[in-house]
This record gives sequence, structure tokens and C-alpha cells, in this order.
Amino acid sequence: MNEFSELTIHTTTEASELIADAMWNYTDFGVNICDANDIVHLQKSKDGMFWDYMDDTLTVNENADVLVKCYIALDKTDAVRKALRQDVAQMVENAAGALNFGSLEDTVRTVDGDAWLEVWKEHFRPIHLGRIVVVPEWIKYIPMPEEKVVLLDSNMAFGTGEHETTSMCVELLQNYIQENSVCIDVGCGSGILGIAAVKLGAQKAYLTDIDPVAVDSANHNALLNGVEKSVTVSHSNLLDENKITGDIIVANITAEVLVLLSPSIPKYLAEGGVLILSGILHDRLDTVKAVYAQQGLQVVKERAKGEWNALVLRR
Repeated sequence: MNEFSELTIHTTTEASELIADAMWNYTDFGVNICDANDIVHLQKSKDGMFWDYMDDTLTVNENADVLVKCYIALDKTDAVRKALRQDVAQMVENAAGALNFGSLEDTVRTVDGDAWLEVWKEHFRPIHLGRIVVVPEWIKYIPMPEEKVVLLDSNMAFGTGEHETTSMCVELLQNYIQENSVCIDVGCGSGILGIAAVKLGAQKAYLTDIDPVAVDSANHNALLNGVEKSVTVSHSNLLDENKITGDIIVANITAEVLVLLSPSIPKYLAEGGVLILSGILHDRLDTVKAVYAQQGLQVVKERAKGEWNALVLRR
């Protein structure tokens, strides 16, 4: 049997997605977030239904120890561990105290056998988000007539539709996409939002990300869905000096980055266009609203799932 290293970083709920995103840069074998708060939020979303075997004492603890794990080849363990420590240190510096990262202790153990490499795929199922159904590429799915399938290779970058921030964006997009719309996705990750926009009728989607892994992933998934001629992916913060404007702009990133980009993003919004923002924790919501109000944008719709918020804004 082959052996692999399981590298674990101890963090918090609010920082777990950032840590997981960093890990995807170094592995093709899967990333796993173990967070008890996910169970609590799921329980609360069941409208009064309860699990027989759920611990009655389990409550949300935003400072609870969350384990983020990735799997890497044994001979790459030391190099990956060092690189991740540097990446995480840079994240902490960039956050400037705005995020609680927890202890950030990292541990490594050896895992025997390679059967587990396929086990993580068993946890992915088609995700129904209105008319959009997000389907892992290895699953055969026959859609209903009104459904639009977005195939994803979930082994490459953040954005599978499972996370509340992504699902809210996909659901909100469906209210505003019109035939021949131009969509811009800032921080595209897997490309799910731009691809969904094209599947819903957008004429063109422009995707940007500063992570080269995300750029490769978005291009790969666009090709997988047969929409590569309608999707353009750029390795950049925004569109730089490009004069492209979007009828719909979607940005599913962190509140801190949304605040930093607030003077820039609205410049690419067409007259009468819609801006969809997601990835906003409850205690950052008022700040995000305020900085975009300073740019002449007003909130026309709010959504919340778990600890996350999404906004729809117009001029």
C-alpha cells in the first residue's frame, strides 16, 4: 500500500475556508474541514427537525478548534508544511487582527493505503440551487427539463456550491440574469458562478482571481461544461485597465477584501447593473454596507445562511 501524509492545521470557523483554500495550492488529493459548528448550523436549518443522536449540549462556539486537513505525498511533506506556514503567516499579517485564526498549530501523521483518496468523493452529491444543479464530474446525473447542470471537478479550487456563501450567490444570480447579460466574477475560485451565469443565459462571463490554481480550475471547469467560448478567465485582482463593464458583478470573497476593493469594483458595474456580494460574516455586515454606500450603491436585498451574509446592491 502507498502511504501519504495527513497535514492538519488547527484554526477557527471564520478562518477555516481561508486555510482550506491555501491547502488546495499544494494537494491534488483532497482537503477536509472538521467543524462541529457546521453540525449546529445544519441542525438549526432543519425547521424544528432533530437528529436522534445529536449531542444536546452542542452549541455554536466561534472560537472552537476547527481542524483543516490536506493529504500530500510523503516526500513533499516538509516542503509543503514550510510553504503553508509562510502562506498562513501572510494571511494573519494581511488580516491585521480582523480575523481570529486560532492556534494555527500544525500536525502531521502518516496514513496507510490509498483507498481513502476516493473516499472523500463519496461525500459530494448533486447540489440543487434553484434551477442550477451542481454536479461533480464523476457522477452521472440526468437533469429535469428546467434544470441547468454545472459540472465541477471539485479537486482543484474553492467553490463547489456546498458552502453557504457560494450557494447564496448561485441562488441570487437566478433573479437577475437576463438573455445577453454580461457577468463579472471577482475571485472566481472554481469558476462556478461565471459558469452558472452562462448556463442561465448570460452572453459572456469574465472571471478574475489572483490565485493561479483558481485560474486553471476555472478554465478547466469552463471546458468541462462546454462554455469555454463564453468564459474568459484572468489572473488578476480585477480587470486592470480593461474597459469591460458587467450587468451583474458577483464577488464571493471575505468582507475584508470586499472592503479593500470597494472603490474599484463599482467602476466595472454597468448603468442599472446589479452587484452581488457574499462571504460576509455577521459582524462585518454593517462595515461592508457602509463602504459600498459611499460608492453610491444601496442594498436592495439581503440573504443570510448560517453565519454568512450576501447582499444585492444597485446604484
